[in-house]
Amino acid sequence: MTTKDRAQDNDVAPQITPHIIIVDDDEAMRVSLAQWLELSDFDVTVYEDAREALHDINPEFAGVILTDVKMPKLDGITFTRSVLAADPDIPIILMTGHGDVPMAVEAMKSGAYDFVEKPFEPKDIVESLERAIEKRRLVIENR
Repeated sequence: MTTKDRAQDNDVAPQITPHIIIVDDDEAMRVSLAQWLELSDFDVTVYEDAREALHDINPEFAGVILTDVKMPKLDGITFTRSVLAADPDIPIILMTGHGDVPMAVEAMKSGAYDFVEKPFEPKDIVESLERAIEKRRLVIENR
C-alpha cells in the first residue's frame, strides 16, 4: 500500500502531501532517485547544494528530507543539524556511499531519522520514507 492509498483510506486524520526533498551533489543519483520516488507517488524537489535546500525548509514543511552525507560546501551532517535547529521534528534520512560505523553513529546522534548506505534497494528507501512521512504527519497533526 502506498502513501497515496493510505491517504485515500483515512478520511478522519489530516494527510500531508508525501513531499520529499532530495539533496545530493551527484546528478545521476538525484535524477534516478527522483524518478523512482515520483513513480512511487511522492512529490519530489531536488537540490545539488544543501545551502539552497535550507532556504525552502521551515517548520511548516510537510515532508521528509533525503540527503547525501559527503557533499562540497555543506556536508549532510552539518545540514541535518541546521535543519533540526529550525524544526527538530523534520525526519531526515542520510545516505552515503562511504559509510562506516562511526559515521552512522554521528548521523544518528545528529538527529537523523535513518541512515542508509549506497547502493540501496529503492523499495527500502520507499519503506523508510513512508514511515518517516507518517511520523511527520503525526507531528503536524498534533501541533
